Amino acid sequence: MLIEIYSDLICPWCFLGKVRLDRALAERPGVRVDLRWMPFQLNPDLPAEGMDRNLYFTVKFGGPERVRQMHAVVEQAAAREGLMLRQDLIRRIPSTLQAHRLIRFAERWAKATPVAMALFAAHFQRGLDIGDLDTLVAIALEQGLDADETRDYLDGEADRAAIKGADTTARQLGVQAVPCYIFDRRYALAGAQEHTAFLPMLDLARDALVG
Repeated sequence: MLIEIYSDLICPWCFLGKVRLDRALAERPGVRVDLRWMPFQLNPDLPAEGMDRNLYFTVKFGGPERVRQMHAVVEQAAAREGLMLRQDLIRRIPSTLQAHRLIRFAERWAKATPVAMALFAAHFQRGLDIGDLDTLVAIALEQGLDADETRDYLDGEADRAAIKGADTTARQLGVQAVPCYIFDRRYALAGAQEHTAFLPMLDLARDALVG
């Protein structure tokens, strides 16, 4: 089964959603899946250097009390899945264009998923700036990619237009929020659903193989 995951690396629900998908896959060990990470930028117009976290949240969501409430909801949901978030460590909200490019680069070595999860962890658990070139190269190195090749790629223009185009195409297809999961390009599941919501989709794939 092909599962295309539309997500952004600064979306905590996308991080949590992948954890829940993994839990569902663990309950259906007979289902073989091909995961593909599809780029979606929540803030495509954010400057390359990102934005101060406090300013970003004030502009986007209002005052600090509203932000604290939002963070508490997702942190509690994540904790129930054994996922600890440290959003208090985040100082800047990055543009995620380069992070999405890194995932695209990692596909060459079948490392897109570990790199994506490392990017989520870097942002939400370590408070690192995943828009920073040196940070991205260090994450790539941690996941077994060549540091010099990664830096050359990110310093260049390769796939930059493709990432922006894929984001535009996603919106044209009706993807307005993430996470969003497309199964075999036929069925869609939006939002960080409980892991049980994935099971009927996975059962369709298993039943198709049996049939």
